Amino acid sequence: MNIIIHQAAMAVALLLTSITTSTFAQWQTVGLGGFSAGAAYSTSLAFSGTGEPYVAYRDNANSSKATVMKFDGSSWVTVGSVGFSAGMPNYVCLAFSSIGEPYIAYQDWGNSMKTTVMKFDGTSWVGVGIAGFSAESAYFVSLAFNSNDEPHVAYQDWGNSNKATVMKFDGTSWIAVGMAGFSTSVAANISLAFNNNDEPYVAYEDASNSGKATVSKFDGTDWVYVGSAGFSAGLAEYISLTFSGSGDPYIAYQDNPNSYKATVMKFDGTEWIYVGATGFSAGAAENISLAINSSGAPYVAYRDAANSYKATVMKFDGTTWVNVGTAGISTGESSSTSLAFRSTDEPYVAYRDIANSNKATVMKFLNTTGTNQWIKDDEKLKIYPNPANSIVTIQCDATINAINIYNAMGALVQNEMRNSFSIEHLPVGVYLVHVKTQNGTRVQKLVKQ
Repeated sequence: MNIIIHQAAMAVALLLTSITTSTFAQWQTVGLGGFSAGAAYSTSLAFSGTGEPYVAYRDNANSSKATVMKFDGSSWVTVGSVGFSAGMPNYVCLAFSSIGEPYIAYQDWGNSMKTTVMKFDGTSWVGVGIAGFSAESAYFVSLAFNSNDEPHVAYQDWGNSNKATVMKFDGTSWIAVGMAGFSTSVAANISLAFNNNDEPYVAYEDASNSGKATVSKFDGTDWVYVGSAGFSAGLAEYISLTFSGSGDPYIAYQDNPNSYKATVMKFDGTEWIYVGATGFSAGAAENISLAINSSGAPYVAYRDAANSYKATVMKFDGTTWVNVGTAGISTGESSSTSLAFRSTDEPYVAYRDIANSNKATVMKFLNTTGTNQWIKDDEKLKIYPNPANSIVTIQCDATINAINIYNAMGALVQNEMRNSFSIEHLPVGVYLVHVKTQNGTRVQKLVKQ
């Protein structure tokens, strides 16, 4: 018993050191850098309902077919079989249904470059409807779910003069949402998302408006413009669309008139307005990915020309765009950046890691708020007994709304609503307990012996 306690104490010391030094307000690699077997192209990141990060990509180590991996708290493991697609996938897009099934959509070189969607059924990857269901070749494929769990895909439709088309799977077959090829002219850099009213929105580079950004939504009958068509100042590329919790659509894009830097705009109900300064990145921004945290703060990740093409993440603090941590977080050049938030509001970035033989790497940012609160609120938050091996009780001066327990790798391993609960099933080790109250989140260490 003394040996176990001593080991746990050593683990606590190491954890405290890592929190106050190397991981304090820093970007940290999740598992191994360059974890894929070979080069990973078209990386796409999403979180399962249990908080596990998944990455889908074109896997050069497996005949350039699709592979999906997840981080299980200790290492990156394959989801189903490696290289499960019929042929090479491009424009890989990963998303989860409400019941936790991962889906990927992609341009399918095994089916004449048409659109294919597959899902993991718990055992293997299976086709959703027929493979290659689009009329002709599909480019800029984007995947999203409505509240009925119907997968929708948007893409540039070569079967309809390269215009934008959206299709959904109705449980039996893929059908067009409204008119196929609904955009006025060629649509590129397509991004699909749903608003709070379950309406699909599509943002795209609009050839009929000099390549400026346009957003359309389906109102139940027709595709209609959201605000004015071609609302950006000039050519918009690498477009990424998402919604805030309050239902406002945001887009991020590479802004041609602003030296190819990043710009973000939102629709205020009447018109598209800038979020902070235009062209706010230090240099040209490529592979832009936009996400909004639970507090409504927009973040962008991108390949940063001003920082040797490394990955950079910035956020809007309500007044200006600021770097999240340092600029250029990756070891070397990055590509195919994909940004997503975990339920704990930690931003994660997946990318093709050129410094690691073009393999996939994922990094996360450890927020300083939790560690500061841990130090400050130690006397107001008590966990006892600690160390413990069975039942633990949490005492707090504020009403407890939720309790989340994370292992040393940052994986969520248990959540509770009660202030007394069992940890018998947890392995021996050191954990961080996040206690959510009406005053914020407080963090305390817990040793399981």
